[in-house]
Amino acid sequence: MRLFGLIGQSLSHSFSERYFKQKFRKEGLTDCDYRNFEIPTIEDFLELIKLFPELRGVNVTIPYKRQIMKFLDFIDEKAKQAGAVNVVLIKRYAHKNILKGYNTDTYGFESTVLNVLKDTSVKALILGTGGAAHSVSYVFRKLGIEYEYVSRISQIEVKFLYQDLTERIINEYKLIVNTTPLGMYPHTSAAPDMPYEYLTNEHILIDLIYNPPLTKFLEYGKKAGSTVINGQEMLIKQAEKTWEIFCTR
Repeated sequence: MRLFGLIGQSLSHSFSERYFKQKFRKEGLTDCDYRNFEIPTIEDFLELIKLFPELRGVNVTIPYKRQIMKFLDFIDEKAKQAGAVNVVLIKRYAHKNILKGYNTDTYGFESTVLNVLKDTSVKALILGTGGAAHSVSYVFRKLGIEYEYVSRISQIEVKFLYQDLTERIINEYKLIVNTTPLGMYPHTSAAPDMPYEYLTNEHILIDLIYNPPLTKFLEYGKKAGSTVINGQEMLIKQAEKTWEIFCTR
C-alpha cells in the first residue's frame, strides 16, 4: 500500500483527503490511500515518517509551508524562489529517507490569475506574509505584476499595515489576494481588516480559501461589483500537479 497525506495544524477544512480518495477510486488505484495528519509542531513530521513506513508523499498546509524547508534534502528551484513548499516526496532507501520539496501552489495560482487577468500592468496587494503569500508573490514576479504585502505587524518586506490602507491605495491596487486563513471554515464570519467600502467594479478579489466558497472577504467584493474568485480552481490544479510529482519524480 502506498500512503499519501496532508500535514497541518488544523485540517477540518481540508479538501485534499476527499479529493484524492475519490481520484483513487475513479482510477482503480487500489494500492493507494490518502490521510490527514494533524501535527502540533513541524518537528512531529519526522516522527510521522517513522510511524508510517508506507508514507510516500505529503501535501503541506498552514502553518508549515515555510517551516518544513529546513528538514528537506532537496528543494526544487521553483520552490526555492517562492520560499515555500507545499509538496514533499519521500524516497525510501535501505539506510536513509530522502525528502524532496516542491511547490505546486504556484502552478495553481498562475493558472487562476491568467484566466481572469486581461492586463498584467495591474498592481496587486497580497494580504498576509506566510508560505501561501510567498507563492503568490513568486507568480506575480514571473508575470511582471507589481505587488506589495499587507500585514498586521511591521516586517522588512511589508509596505502596508492594514490600518494604512486608504481610499487612494485601494484605488491604486486593483488586484487583492487574501492568503490568510481569515474566513476559513469554521470561522466564516472573519475577514481581513481592510476598508471594503472603497472597492469598485474594477477590482479583482482572489481568496485562496475554498471552504466556504464565498468568504466574507469575497462577499464584500461581490457587493461592490468586484470580480471575485475563490481557491477551488487553484486547489484542483495544484492537486493534479501534486499527483504528477508523486508518480513521476
